[in-house]
Amino acid sequence: MPHFFATLADVDGDLITLRGDNAHHIAFALRMAAGEHITVSCGTRILDCELTSFSPDKSRPWVEARICGEHPMDTEPPYRAVLYQALPKGDKLDTIIQKAVECGASAVIPFESSRCVVRVKPEAEERKTERRRRISEEAAKQCGRGIIPEVYPTLSYEAMLQQAAKADLVLFCYEAEGTVSLRSLLTEKMPAVSCETPPTIAVIVGSEGGFSPEEADAARNLDFCMVGLGKRILRCETAPPFVLACLSYQFEL
Repeated sequence: MPHFFATLADVDGDLITLRGDNAHHIAFALRMAAGEHITVSCGTRILDCELTSFSPDKSRPWVEARICGEHPMDTEPPYRAVLYQALPKGDKLDTIIQKAVECGASAVIPFESSRCVVRVKPEAEERKTERRRRISEEAAKQCGRGIIPEVYPTLSYEAMLQQAAKADLVLFCYEAEGTVSLRSLLTEKMPAVSCETPPTIAVIVGSEGGFSPEEADAARNLDFCMVGLGKRILRCETAPPFVLACLSYQFEL
């Protein structure tokens, strides 16, 4: 069943109105009609809705639906996983965002490290960030997330470290010596999981060339957990969903 996102302001009694891109997608991409059903994430609820009417103005589309039922949101993990991803080459970041959203990430924050081949172009950053957010939204709709994970503008390496340090647990994925296994970290150091105050887990992944020794030392100095991901070297686009899947296995499945 098609899935969409709305706010409490879109709800009026037992009716909900979807506008803009959502309405255009329902009416013109999916070609849905009155009587068909959709689900809508709204606040902490999932609404089961029946389409009732459509805007006659294609330039300012809206779709109205009747709320037939609701149930609590149950598709979000009991923790908040924030992926910090060093800029990879080509369009790999698009795939990383898509798979990270499917695997439960609450936010994706790109950053620039010394071994990144791709560098930030300030004049293009706003456009790229907007496109990445659309990728996150489409992935969230496809997999039935309760929220649309945020995608932030690219940070410097130093700013990334400062921001990640605010998390309850920081997993610095590193392929060199001096690491501990992800399994032992999740077993021994994972903060208590609470529905009221879900812990924040920062997952830091490098680009194709990984991290320099100096960058790794900076992470160690902040007491980040230097974590190994097994005996095989994973590609930079494979490591994020791998770690997020391990978190899901440990605390959701």
